[in-house]
Amino acid sequence: MRSILVQLDDATYKALNHVAPAAKRKRTEFIRAAVKEAIRKREYADMREAYRKQPDSPSEADSWSNCEKFEP
Repeated sequence: MRSILVQLDDATYKALNHVAPAAKRKRTEFIRAAVKEAIRKREYADMREAYRKQPDSPSEADSWSNCEKFEP
């Protein structure tokens, strides 16, 4: 796993310690989860924008009106 150094201003550092105390690596886990969430939100926003620019045509869309009956 790679490491990065991030500098925070005093107010942000204090707020971070309030929501994710340094004890038991909670702060590190909080930061890691926040970064992953930001990346996921950006990826979804990019997908929504791509579909907005080039939506599926009705002929390419899945049609559930004629779906086959599933029998295990």
